[in-house]
Amino acid sequence: MRGANQQRKVDDMDLELKDKSVIVTGGGSNIGRAIVLAFAAEGAHLTIGDIDIAQAEKTAEFAKKLGAGSAQVVKTDVTQLDQVQAMFKAATDKHGRVDVLVNNVGWDNLMFFTQTTPEFWRKVIDINYVGVLNCTKIALDIMVKQNSGAIISISSDASRQGEPREAVYGGVKAAVNSFMKTIAKENGRFGIRCNVVCPGVTIPSSADEVGGSSMWTNADSMFSPEQIEKAAKAMPLRKVGRPQDVANAVVFLASGKAGHVTGQVLSVSGGYSMIG
Repeated sequence: MRGANQQRKVDDMDLELKDKSVIVTGGGSNIGRAIVLAFAAEGAHLTIGDIDIAQAEKTAEFAKKLGAGSAQVVKTDVTQLDQVQAMFKAATDKHGRVDVLVNNVGWDNLMFFTQTTPEFWRKVIDINYVGVLNCTKIALDIMVKQNSGAIISISSDASRQGEPREAVYGGVKAAVNSFMKTIAKENGRFGIRCNVVCPGVTIPSSADEVGGSSMWTNADSMFSPEQIEKAAKAMPLRKVGRPQDVANAVVFLASGKAGHVTGQVLSVSGGYSMIG
């Protein structure tokens, strides 16, 4: 009976996210989709910025069924500042504020650095770093006036210890980590918390979780079944991550329960990296 009561208390924990205005970039597929649905289950109002409108609309409809206060989709290329501004305007026009920003958009193509080109470097930098700068700048313009807000950026364990075939991506994500720590120090006085979540190997649970523009559309091009099995064996927990694992961490960091947490980089990797 005691165990049941304890579980009930956990299940009923109020994360204080009901009716919060939340923006999730790249919220249509994979990790972004799981983040959207996790906020939906808490009753938040969601604005999904994505280049894949069809997939994002599917996610938005599912979010409403799960209990989202509302869910809207805005076609957004985060590398384009004017489109980012339009995404934030859609959120403020509908909800009057932005309480949470999740910088989730990410892209990579696994290859050794010697196989890459300057054009590839620029694409990785633009999507994974310039996109974060664009979104965070507009979010701060709003949140400073509100004197409150939470920003969570999705990075990667490749940023913490380096991974073969992810040299450019890992380097860029390390820049995101440093950027977010600085933003946390600069804006804590305005009641704004800024944190980072670093997934390890995180595999979509099904093809329904990804859209046509996702880098996971052809999952075998990212990781073969043999590589996934090998990766799982390298984890202390002996399993690869799933999108919901990352979403759980993001929702906590956005919530009032993490009200004294800022400037932190949290690995969600099954224990693959254990860096103090």
